[in-house]
Amino acid sequence: MRTDIKARLATLRHILRRGLFGPQALAFLPALALGAFWIGGEALLIFVALGLPVVFVLVGGFGDTPARLDVPQRVADVVNLTHALAMADRALVRAREASLHTACLLIEIDGLDDIARRAGAATVDAMRELTLSRLRNMLRRDDVAARLGDNRYVVLMSPSLRLDLEALLQLSSRLQSGLEEPASVDDSTRYLSASIGFCGSQRLADGATGRDMFDAAQVALDEAAANGPSAIRAWTETMRKAHAAQKTLAAEVKAALQNGQIQPWFQPQLCTSTGTVSGVEALARWLHPERGIVPPAQFLRTLDEAGEMASLGQVILRHSLTALRSWDQAGLDIPRVAVNFSDAELRDPKLVERVEWELDRFGLTPPRLGIEVLETVIADAPEGVVARNITALAELGCHIDLDDFGTGNASIAALRRFRVHRLKIDRSFVTRIDRDEEQRRMLAAVLGMADRLGLETLAEGVESVGEHALLAQLGCDHVQGFGIARPMPGEQLADWARAHDDRIAGARQLGRGTM
Repeated sequence: MRTDIKARLATLRHILRRGLFGPQALAFLPALALGAFWIGGEALLIFVALGLPVVFVLVGGFGDTPARLDVPQRVADVVNLTHALAMADRALVRAREASLHTACLLIEIDGLDDIARRAGAATVDAMRELTLSRLRNMLRRDDVAARLGDNRYVVLMSPSLRLDLEALLQLSSRLQSGLEEPASVDDSTRYLSASIGFCGSQRLADGATGRDMFDAAQVALDEAAANGPSAIRAWTETMRKAHAAQKTLAAEVKAALQNGQIQPWFQPQLCTSTGTVSGVEALARWLHPERGIVPPAQFLRTLDEAGEMASLGQVILRHSLTALRSWDQAGLDIPRVAVNFSDAELRDPKLVERVEWELDRFGLTPPRLGIEVLETVIADAPEGVVARNITALAELGCHIDLDDFGTGNASIAALRRFRVHRLKIDRSFVTRIDRDEEQRRMLAAVLGMADRLGLETLAEGVESVGEHALLAQLGCDHVQGFGIARPMPGEQLADWARAHDDRIAGARQLGRGTM
């Protein structure tokens, strides 16, 4: 009981300190003195002048006024992880001593790497300083903000009565809006985006430490970044369990890559003119012995973070060429297999030599292999190893497919320079084209541009017969999607291709019979 009363008194003292003697109270002092003189004359004025210091002492104004979260008073602009964890510990201790709440927010700034490539290190440094200045200006006097690494910022809230989920979401949204305001630096307007993850002390167990609060905010930020850019996520217990499962997955995925659990499945692509199979796309699938099929979004991110995307590419390429040769031997007409090449693979100086060796080993010609490259990769790599590799693969005879076209910023000049053969139109352009007139006009414009440039087109994400039929009418050359067939293992695709060929042959015979 005595401990509870002591905590309540500490809370009351803290509230009185902030309310009566915070910076906001200074504005009322002249009015208070003038009012005292007007109501009671000199006597009341003297009483107020002498009484305020007494009250200040009673509430602890000259005693244990809470220090800033970091000592000395001004927090460093840049802190390391150890320093940030110590700050989180102090924030949590202060809040508990006052029976109040605190929170940790982690902010990841996206766009600085792009500015570094285009404008240089000096401009990036100016943007980092501006971001920190903006952040601090949006916080309260006792809140703490500092940069943690190149693109990350940490915020620790001073003890407060109300830091529940709603309040922290509102704060995060306000900080995000302020940080994403266009900035004029070096006579150019720069744009950044901010992902935010946060954890309030109310959601932590009684014995939690500052590190626990920081780690929880880190988990929330990882979730925000995975759904970003410009996403905000609050830490939850469910998120913690999912993060723990992801860590377990990370420990298993390397072994899965080596023991053959990760293999390509193949999704058919059809020619809209003839209806025949014009190729297949190889898509990585993990057949886990206990979990079953692990979604690609989970293990691809894990492999990327582990720096294993190049190893994955080699595995998928080898299995894809093996499947293509087996289909040839079975008498199936599968003209080409398309393989996705990651940024890590495209930066390998020996990539072209390795691809050429693999094709020769399987007795396949280069046109049988399609190389799928994201539009963002071409837009961000006008020069260097990536550009040289893409150009050399095209000169070798491989077909270059520009994946997710319409979501990046690849110019028409880039399409020419990289010798792109085919545009893979992103599914966002395809969805609802049989019901949305505006969507249809937009897709028709893309197809018209490709036709004038002499490029083939493939629409991905086709999910209905109506979309398929309209794409054929609009002049799209090839289609792919769940409405045609889902990705499947190589053996199953062979059976599907035979059945599809039989359907096409039957339709042709029926057409001749009715003429």
